[in-house]
Amino acid sequence: MDPTALEWIIPISGVLTVLFAIYTARQVLAKDPGTPEMQQVAGTIFEGAVAFIRRQYTTIAALALVAAVIIGVVISAFETKQVADTDIYGVDLGIRTAIAFLVGAACSMASGIIGMYVSVRSNTRVASAARRSLVESVQIGMHGGAVSGFLVVALSLLGVWSMFVLYGGFDHPNQAPFLIVGYGFGASFVALFAQLGGGIYTKAADVGSDLVGKVEVGIPEDDPRNAAVIADLVGDNVGDCAGRGADLFESTAAENIGAMILGVGVYAVALKAGWPHPEAWIFFPLVVRAFGLLATIVSMFFIRGREDENPMNILNRGYWVTTLLSVAGLAIVTNGMMQTTGAQGANGFPAWIYFFGAGVVGLATSIVFVYITQYYTAGSFRPVREIAEASRTGPATNIIAGTAVGYETTFVTAVTIGAALLLSHWLGSQANLLDSNGNNVGGIFGTAVATMGMLMTCAYILAMDTFGPITDNAGGIAEFSRAERGAREITDNLDAVGNTTKALTKGYAVASASLAAFLLFSAYIDKVNLILSRSGRPLMTSVDLENIGVFVAAFLGAMLAYFFSSLAIRAVGRAAGAIIVEVRRQFREMPGIMDYTTRPDYARVVDITTRAALREMIAPGLVAVGTPVVVGLLLGYQAAAGLLMVGTIAGVLLATVLNNGGGAWDNAKKYIEAGHLLDADGKPIGKKTDAHAAAVVGDTVGDPFKDTAGPSLHVLVKLLATITLVLAPIFIR
Repeated sequence: MDPTALEWIIPISGVLTVLFAIYTARQVLAKDPGTPEMQQVAGTIFEGAVAFIRRQYTTIAALALVAAVIIGVVISAFETKQVADTDIYGVDLGIRTAIAFLVGAACSMASGIIGMYVSVRSNTRVASAARRSLVESVQIGMHGGAVSGFLVVALSLLGVWSMFVLYGGFDHPNQAPFLIVGYGFGASFVALFAQLGGGIYTKAADVGSDLVGKVEVGIPEDDPRNAAVIADLVGDNVGDCAGRGADLFESTAAENIGAMILGVGVYAVALKAGWPHPEAWIFFPLVVRAFGLLATIVSMFFIRGREDENPMNILNRGYWVTTLLSVAGLAIVTNGMMQTTGAQGANGFPAWIYFFGAGVVGLATSIVFVYITQYYTAGSFRPVREIAEASRTGPATNIIAGTAVGYETTFVTAVTIGAALLLSHWLGSQANLLDSNGNNVGGIFGTAVATMGMLMTCAYILAMDTFGPITDNAGGIAEFSRAERGAREITDNLDAVGNTTKALTKGYAVASASLAAFLLFSAYIDKVNLILSRSGRPLMTSVDLENIGVFVAAFLGAMLAYFFSSLAIRAVGRAAGAIIVEVRRQFREMPGIMDYTTRPDYARVVDITTRAALREMIAPGLVAVGTPVVVGLLLGYQAAAGLLMVGTIAGVLLATVLNNGGGAWDNAKKYIEAGHLLDADGKPIGKKTDAHAAAVVGDTVGDPFKDTAGPSLHVLVKLLATITLVLAPIFIR
């Protein structure tokens, strides 16, 4: 097979996916939007979400423009001294990088807006379907999430491919990947602030609503008498939908670019050996992703089930179809793009066999993480039940148990990621791809193939993630509009499943970040060595932790993960405090709220939350962006490598603690609310009990962990890599 023929599947699959997403959106929007009361609540949520997104992205756009100018000016001032042939396209490297940064930022903002818009149009339709059928509710929620998942991943794929082509990828395939790293940085920059702002908003509203409504006043969750409930429902969309859409957009963009940079090393081997179509090794990561999108489209037709079936089983069925089709697509791509090279690996097997195995390792890792996350966050298993049992003796023991569960999750995370990296590296090294210095570049490329294999299911995983806030909103709409009890039971069931899908997406994001950590670190080394070789300086072959500057930078990298998380969590606490004061005031000064004769002032709480979130997102964002820049400028490129390596490891492990601990706390509360925790007489303990109050406190503590700091750390890990890649020329002085 001619590998160049497979390259055209990239734009074809991207465009086809966009068209399928539009078709799916039309199908969802054609569903019954529910009763007039449901539509009124959904309209209020939509207005609040649009208002916040408009103000947030106006702020982020201004920050991105300033950052682009600084990047262009600074790189232009340094690159002419470091790289001899940066004017091959007649445009300065600094300008090219700044343009790529702005394009990546714009696409990332579009991804966030798309994720939010579709979810706020799907929520009332899920609430309406819950009055009729569980399966129909699952299908609408998942299809609504799929619109976001498909468009985000397709935009990422088309964006990287378009920038690669525009920057001379066909003529200079070995140079173009280094020129588009600004695209990944722009995506990471926007995703960080989008995730921070949305996460602070959603958790401040959630915490304020729960503590006053549930604990102090004793009214149900999403009760219309709670002035913070609309802000809480808006937060589900601007945090879990818009923020996560931008998060996974930048993940796929940055990891694609990193894999393409590693492909440049194999390109050089192919040129030296005289293999045909050496550029196929650089295009390979994008083609793999394209086949993953096609597999996900097919899987959407398998989201079916029975009315008495666990909704999680229905979603898992589609995931397995996606995975199996991805394995088949991976075999087609590795064989089609690598077989014609004639590369022979160890034991007489062709090289493509080993890289196919590395890709399967990546897919297997994603499966393992999906079930690891389900184990730690679903009520069917020991961790959540352990936290629920600890709630019997109060909030202190609940928090102790939840903290222990969060720390426990690092063991299986580290072992799984370590095994995946070792195995994929070994498989790649068996391909025997030796560069001019005798180094086997196949091992590192094997880890890149594993990362791309994991990302093949990204669109489906993102659809499952967006399913969570859609069904959460549906439950709020059903409660707010006083829908019949049967509808609320279905939405409660879907909400618990949605908590698990949101947690499992965070686990997936952590896993991809972990696999990509080695990939992006290796890409940074490759870019540094490219610059060093062109200036006639010794190459960087290792990162020496005995060097005091490198050690200090590594120390600062570990610190950054914790300090950044502290700022994000504290921001939620401050914003939630302002909401609590306001909700208490309304209950105190407007007594008619409790008997439904007075309507709470929802708009005021939404405004307080919006202003607080936008104000609080700036400090942690600037710390995340500024730390690697300062370290690189003061301590040099080797120190920046140390910060990148250790900061990534610390960030991944801390994100695991925050994500899984917070998710377990949340579902322990729901486990009690569902009546699964029994007293000495075998009767359900349920709501409005001391155990339930303790679980609510634990859930409240876990909220900023799992929905603000944890997801933002995913972005921070990738941001460290993209910012060091972009600014490598100025770190080498």
